[in-house]
Amino acid sequence: MPVVPHIEHDEHMHHDEHHEQSFLTKYIFSQDHKVIAKQFLITGIFWAILGGALSSLFRIQLGWPESTMSWLTPVLGKWVEAGKLNPEFYLALVTMHGTIMVFFVLTAGLSGTFSNFLIPLQIGARDMASGFMNMLSYWFFFASSIIMFISIFLETGPASAGWTIYPPLSALPQAIPGSGAGMTLWLVSMALFIISQLLGGVNYITTVINLRTRGMSMSKLPLTIWSFFLTAVLGLLSFPVLFSAALLLIFDRSFGTSFFLSDIYIAGQALSNTGGSPILFQHLFWFLGHPEVYIVIMPAMGMVSEILATNSRKPIFGYRAMIGSLLGISLLSFVVWAHHMFVTGMNPFLGSVFMFLTLIIAVPSGVKVFNWLATLWRGNIRFTTAMLFSIGFVSLFISGGLTGIILGNAALDIQMHNTYFVVAHFHLVMGSSAFFGLFAGVYHWFPKMFGRMLDEKLGYVHFWLTFIGVYLVFMPMHYVGIAGFPRRYYAFTGFDSFSQFADLNKFISAAAIFAFIGQFVFIFNFFYSIWRGRRATENPWNSNTLEWTTPINPGHGNWPGAIPAVHRWPYDYSKPGAEKDFIPQNVPYSQTQSSNLPNEREMAE
Repeated sequence: MPVVPHIEHDEHMHHDEHHEQSFLTKYIFSQDHKVIAKQFLITGIFWAILGGALSSLFRIQLGWPESTMSWLTPVLGKWVEAGKLNPEFYLALVTMHGTIMVFFVLTAGLSGTFSNFLIPLQIGARDMASGFMNMLSYWFFFASSIIMFISIFLETGPASAGWTIYPPLSALPQAIPGSGAGMTLWLVSMALFIISQLLGGVNYITTVINLRTRGMSMSKLPLTIWSFFLTAVLGLLSFPVLFSAALLLIFDRSFGTSFFLSDIYIAGQALSNTGGSPILFQHLFWFLGHPEVYIVIMPAMGMVSEILATNSRKPIFGYRAMIGSLLGISLLSFVVWAHHMFVTGMNPFLGSVFMFLTLIIAVPSGVKVFNWLATLWRGNIRFTTAMLFSIGFVSLFISGGLTGIILGNAALDIQMHNTYFVVAHFHLVMGSSAFFGLFAGVYHWFPKMFGRMLDEKLGYVHFWLTFIGVYLVFMPMHYVGIAGFPRRYYAFTGFDSFSQFADLNKFISAAAIFAFIGQFVFIFNFFYSIWRGRRATENPWNSNTLEWTTPINPGHGNWPGAIPAVHRWPYDYSKPGAEKDFIPQNVPYSQTQSSNLPNEREMAE
């Protein structure tokens, strides 16, 4: 049996359990991983509402470009001029929507919440390796959030260079109003955000490697922990590259350097910058940008694997293949970044290399999809809300992933690049899929977070509104994208060739607003259930992992006595000969003689 690193925890190591804590140290500057997870979640919910509201605003503009928007003047003020939305503010809305959703909601809100909450509970640890570093991670994220939020209200408007902030638009403060103070605050905010992610990542990796309980070998870890662990590794290796890009951009903006600028003319006047390359910035950005896609989606993959197995009452199909595919995705995600840059004039041979690697990454993704479907196959399925969102995740991942194969082909991507086809692809495969994973995780682990249950009927309403809404928004976008509809355009009324899509644009906009309004069912359910929800039992889903062996409301330290030892893998569901259809990880083989396999009988002796 492999040697497992083990820090001895006994019943005397209760940390702060018996010490009186003030409100500040318990709920605000807490070092308890469970409280920090809730802080990340509630901050993420705030950002998700704001990001969704911004997208509704620009969808109104796209759906009804000829209509007056004077009714928005009380909200948007000077950005509505003569009843029309300011075109430069439209760019700011798109930029802030992308930044908020990708970084603040789906990176910090998803990974920050569930890595923090589940890693110590599922590996059998009292807390994270460093509670103080964990606290710092949240407060750096909070400071980043405050700065980004302030930038929205600047006189000149927030950053307007797209969420990818390509130079020269982002590198020249005088280019457009949003290139000024708004862009500076965006860069400062992202620098703090990256520090937050690095602090968190180091903590997650150290905790998984060093603080597993007795018997918890790497081959007995739930797939959730594998996905959080590898997500942290990706972040630790790729976020510093974005940090360097942001730093060089600040130098170009403020100190007269020319890392990304050369041969620039503004209003007929030549600037003195020479020798820089905007393509260099794209390489640096996408070296983070593509691993970032998997930083967003891999935690959702791990949680969906856990929820599908639990609610199918079956072992996860191909446990080792699932770990192998996570490792494969993690490795390949670092060598495909230039598929975002096929139209930059790169050497066609180099393009073919990146095309080959991009198509190869579909293989481990396909393994995961096959294993999820095989887990569902002939399972005794319980359609909880978490299970519905997990099945929805698989559906969206398949339909969004298929268009990725098209975009991964350089010859086709040159036609599709910067059209709504790309928008539809990544919103399905990364954005909506990750949101479905986030919702599945909240519905499944809410009882352990708050000691109460979310309302299942409201959950069903939320699921169907969201599932139908997402497909109604993004499936039509593929068709307008194939027709050449460019993204980030403020209005299409000036193009005769696009006028035929006016009705489809109205339909997409109406569906987007419908899907956004549907999220308020979840918001109500979430906050109502924290105080008024039905009280949870200790293990409401009859699940096997260690977090369900803690009290209903675990204190700081998680287990009141000794931490349970682990004897088996986390997916012993519906085992032939067993008394119940689940056997928790902490049950020794000596207590399950009737269901032990031949190799397990030896362990029971």
